[in-house]
Amino acid sequence: MHKPCAVIPVYNHEHALPLVVAALHREGLPCVLVDDASSAACAAVMDQLAEQPDTYLVRLTENQGKGGAVMAGLREAARLGFSHALQVDADGQHDLNDLASFLAESQKHPRALICGYPVYDDSVPKSRLYARYLTHIWVWINSLSLSIRDGMCGFRVYPLDASVALINSANLGKRMDFDPEFLVRMAWRNQPMRWLPTEVHYPLDGLSHFRLWHDNALISKMHAKLFFGMLLRLPAILWRRWRG
Repeated sequence: MHKPCAVIPVYNHEHALPLVVAALHREGLPCVLVDDASSAACAAVMDQLAEQPDTYLVRLTENQGKGGAVMAGLREAARLGFSHALQVDADGQHDLNDLASFLAESQKHPRALICGYPVYDDSVPKSRLYARYLTHIWVWINSLSLSIRDGMCGFRVYPLDASVALINSANLGKRMDFDPEFLVRMAWRNQPMRWLPTEVHYPLDGLSHFRLWHDNALISKMHAKLFFGMLLRLPAILWRRWRG
């Protein structure tokens, strides 16, 4: 059974969020909102949205970061009985015109993790673009594969059984390091992945929570941890791929 929903991590994006939720609802997609300890103004907007049908709210008392909020949302989506979850950012940067194609690909390949690789417009910050290329190289090294086209794009459809199994068994990064680490660890498990292009815009409400030095340091630390983890798992990874 293919029963998808959307998971939206939210931290102070009260202006863009209602537009994102409305667009998802127009496509018939239920929404799980994750309040990552937002401001009172943003929390009030989420309370209003949660009164709508097919809208669910998870409230975190302390800020966890994007990855922590996504993991809380995936667990809640699985608890509610959904089979798949589309991760959507609350700031409007993901192009929801691609929603139908991502869900169709997920329905066609229900075991696969459906991942977006970004097509940028001129709004992308150049510092983030250059740092992204370095992350690509480390993701390829740590996953022992060139098949991961982009490690940072969060526009994904997660098969919830495999995804929740991973987040419940591994100590994943809770901030901007979550997206690439999740893919690398899924690749270690020989998880099927499929890739679709998607346009990315920065951001609708002019607020980005990416902290250049702090988050790049977290991502660098994550790559180092994954590298040594890959070396320890190298025989098992190669054996699993050879068999499957």
